[in-house]
Amino acid sequence: MTRHLFVASIIFLLVSCKIKVAETPAAEVPEPTITVQRWEQLESKDGSKPVQRHEAAFVRVGTKFYLLGGRDIRPVSIYDTESGSWSQGAEPPLELHHFQPLVYKDKIYVFAALTGGWPNETPTTHVYIYDPSVDAWSQGDTIPEARRRGASGVVIHDNMVYIACGIKNGHIGDHKNWMDRYDLNTGKWEELSDAPRPRDHFQAVVADGKIYAVAGRNTGIELDDPFGGTIAETDVYDIAANSWETLPNGIPTQRAGNTALLFNGEVVVIGGESSYQEKAHAEVEALNLETNEWHALPSLLEGRHGTGVVLWENGLYVASGCGNRGGEPELQTMEVYGK
Repeated sequence: MTRHLFVASIIFLLVSCKIKVAETPAAEVPEPTITVQRWEQLESKDGSKPVQRHEAAFVRVGTKFYLLGGRDIRPVSIYDTESGSWSQGAEPPLELHHFQPLVYKDKIYVFAALTGGWPNETPTTHVYIYDPSVDAWSQGDTIPEARRRGASGVVIHDNMVYIACGIKNGHIGDHKNWMDRYDLNTGKWEELSDAPRPRDHFQAVVADGKIYAVAGRNTGIELDDPFGGTIAETDVYDIAANSWETLPNGIPTQRAGNTALLFNGEVVVIGGESSYQEKAHAEVEALNLETNEWHALPSLLEGRHGTGVVLWENGLYVASGCGNRGGEPELQTMEVYGK
């Protein structure tokens, strides 16, 4: 009997434990907080603003951002990330617009720019250089006369500057499918293989030894629509092979006057203008370089064209530009994404 009573007691205790566990309410697990990245307006800490401009450039040297060029002759606008304020620098020696800047040894280089008024602007004859350390402009090498054009895609790779496509006659025509290379060490120019198609009013991106010519248009191809002729195809230049290919998927939102860069391993296209809407484009779209598929990123708060984008501490910054297609209104705002 003693053995049977012992077994019965054990069973009773186990059942009691189960009942107690079952009666104890489960601990509440808080739902995860999901942070959706989006563009946010960034105000200066002292109320200062950049000089309004469009068809200009936006680029970083060290811890400062530089807005330079644009229609007319306007001083450089300098944003100090440490103080969070804007200041002004020197004016360029001539009107410089429609160019993609590059940075080399902490100096800003301007290749393949246009100068003069709309619509028959002319290509610049020389390279121009802005040195932030002394706030001064200088004139660099002569650009070969037969290869001058503006509104081109310009990138740097292994101390070589690559100039893709562009337009010779302002906003009237004579768009090019050229690719040229300039050696920053020797000053030598070299003609490379032509792209599959001409384009202008775009920005190029270099990644993994390849140059991506994306978005843009053939300005003036439709005489009754100066904003028409946009291009869907993305053409890719293999630097080592000196050859081009066209990717299978076109950009979802065709536009020109956009900015572009490599961000998180993808080619990101921001803003722009087109003939099918008066407002400048706010769309931001990314090309996955492994799948060659496009996908959307959060749109800008305010559509804009004719400016650039700065990558700083894994955040994207855009400033200035124009809020509608064409030349008005010129903006003074700055937005940031990913910070």
